[in-house]
Formats: sequence, structure tokens, C-alpha cells
Amino acid sequence: MNLDIFSDIESDVRGYIRSFPVVFERAVGSIMTDQQGTEYIDFFAGAGALNYGHNNPSMKKRLLEYIESDSISHSLDMATVAKKGFLEAFQSIILEPRGLDYKLHFTGPTGTNAVEAALKIARLSTGRSTVVAFTRAFHGVSGSSLAVTANQHFRQAAGYTLDNAVFVPFDGYLPGLDTLAYLEQMLNDPSSGLDKPAAVIVETIQAEGGINVASPEWLQGLRELTTRHGIVLIVDDIQVGSGRTGEFFSFESSGIVPDIVTLSKSLSGYGLPMSLVLLKRDLDVLKTGSHSGTFRGNNMAFVCATVALEEYWADDALTREVHRKEALVNARLAEIAALYPQAQLEVRGRGFIFGFASTAMPELAQAIAAEAFTRGLVVEVSGPVDEVLKLLPALVIDDETLNRGLDIIAASVEAVLARA
Repeated sequence: MNLDIFSDIESDVRGYIRSFPVVFERAVGSIMTDQQGTEYIDFFAGAGALNYGHNNPSMKKRLLEYIESDSISHSLDMATVAKKGFLEAFQSIILEPRGLDYKLHFTGPTGTNAVEAALKIARLSTGRSTVVAFTRAFHGVSGSSLAVTANQHFRQAAGYTLDNAVFVPFDGYLPGLDTLAYLEQMLNDPSSGLDKPAAVIVETIQAEGGINVASPEWLQGLRELTTRHGIVLIVDDIQVGSGRTGEFFSFESSGIVPDIVTLSKSLSGYGLPMSLVLLKRDLDVLKTGSHSGTFRGNNMAFVCATVALEEYWADDALTREVHRKEALVNARLAEIAALYPQAQLEVRGRGFIFGFASTAMPELAQAIAAEAFTRGLVVEVSGPVDEVLKLLPALVIDDETLNRGLDIIAASVEAVLARA
């Protein structure tokens, strides 16, 4: 398959094409097809942007009807029927049943822009500039969002000094270390070097950082600490929200209520660009037009997002299905790990995001992913040195396809270790 046009004209910054070197043409559900007609099971889901699968039929139907009716496609932040429908659905299906009273700020269409807006809001509302982030965090690659991203690979590409961020250990970062006690001590000690922060920004599951899962108790402790110190708590739910953990928000099972939440990726349901900041009413401090963006009114994304809410979140059926399949995948990965004690494979995750990691053989994940692709599975890696095989199947994947994908992982592990 000829990929010369991509190497000749596209920037060397391109990434995923290097892991999946084919020209994809079609995709339905959890099956992608390349130009040669070869099919691949998708355990990548657009890096978490396709929780409901490729070309979800309900969303596609509503979207085509919307386009055929010459309805508004681009509207900046003007009022439209599509936006009104999304706002009403989000309020009645998501916010009200959970007792949440957030205002909605539509930002530019990328997740990193939502994080930029969230950090602006926290800084303006508190009058402080420092933000606490966590080891192995990923929040985006633009400006302030990059400053609170821990990975050197991304930080070194900035080209300038990244300021106003202090990193502290995430839950479980160092065995035996009470990371919240550590943060508390830094806040209380006038010689710690930590100025009182405007915000703490956290992922409940660090996806790019290696599928590191914060415990409910740790999240509860973080919420209590930030409240007591008058610090804004931001939960970045861009990758692990919108149902990835089974519940719509990843923080629901811990019982906490963040001050600000960022959403993107699968928010639109169809892979269409859309980002959102949820903020408590007293934090609505940005002046009119002070955080703008030409493409913050993607009405086709609003249409599909509304369908996603109505079809999948009006009851708990999807949540129950995700947790059923979660148990299935956990059991299968544990079974595979047990076959190869020399690799010390560790199963990580919660809901429908999984990590398969080998600290003994950190190169194993990339080798398994490459082998799996030759066998018809699209799966990526994450972690500080790409040592974690990262599984992100669509939430709606059927059991037969899910099991076939897991079979490929099992065969790939066997093949790679046989060559080791």
C-alpha cells in the first residue's frame, strides 16, 4: 500500500500513521477497513473519541436528516435549534438526575482548548496563577495545558519555558507515600516553594500516563483538601468521561463534585469536534467574548451529541453493559497474564479503559501492538516509555468482536514472547 503522499507532503509530526501504516477507507461499529479490503478490529476508538463506534447508525440518521434540511452548520456562539436541543438534553438527562448545577461554556473544538479555558477561569476567579498538576498527567499540548502536562516528549516540543505549574505525586506514584499528606504539607509549609495555587487539575484515570487509576478514597481526600484550602478542583474528563468508566462522568463513583469539568472526545458521539467546560455558577467570571473561537458552534456535533444522550444516557442500560464487559475483559487479560509469569504482566483500568503493562519488559507493549496490527487489531500504547498496551474498545462493541480482539492480543503476546 503506497503511503508516499503522506511522507512527501505531511509534516513529520504525524504519529498514528506510523503505528497503523495503511490507508483506511471505511468503518462501521468496531470494524475498520483499509483500501485493500482488509478488516481491522478497533480497540483504539479514535483515542477515545468514538465511544459509540464508527458511524453509529442512530447518529448518522439524525445527522443526514439535519444536513438534508439545510439546517445551520456553523454558528459561532449564536443560538440555534441544534444547540438548544443539546442544552435541554444535557440539563435533563445528565445534570438534573445527578443533582449537578453547572453552567456550560462551549470552547474551541479541541480538548486542549477546554483545558485552557478551565485554567483561565480558575486563575481569574481566585486571582492566583499557580496550578498543581500530577506526575504522568496529560492535559493537552497548547500553552497552559502543556504546562500542566508532565510528559517530557510533549513538553520539550514547546519551544519556550512552561511556567505556573507545580507537579506533585499522583495516587500510587510511589509505594508507601501518602500523596495527599505530601500535598497538604506543601500547602501548609511557607517554605515549601509552592505558592497557594488557583487550581488543582486531575484525571481520575491517567490514560496517556499509563492507565493509572485514582482510588475513590484518594479523590474524596483531594476534594476535601481543595475545598478546605479554597482551591478550585478541575477534573479533566476529556478521555475518560462521556461513559468510558461506565458512568457518564468518571468521578461519579467516588461521589465527589468538582468545581470545573472538561469534556471533549466522545462528547459529540460521532467523532465530530466538540469541547465543553462545566463550571459552578460562582466561577462564571469570564467577560463576554474573552475566550472565543471560530469553531465553537459545531451544530452537527450538537445534533449527534443529543442523540448520544437520548439513546444511551436516559437510563442505566449502557452503564450496566459496560460493567458486564469490564468484568469479561479483566478476566481474560488476567488469564493471559497468568500464562507468562516471566513477563510480570499487570492488568490496569476501570470501566472500559484497560492497560496491560510489563514493568519487567517495558518494550513488550509496543511489540504486542505491532504484532496485533499484523493480525487485524488496532490498539495503541501509553505510559512514560510506551510500556502499557492501552485498550479502548467502543462501549457498544458486541461480545463476539470483543472476544476476537482479545484472542488477537493473546496470540500476539504468545508470538512476541516466543521471539524474546
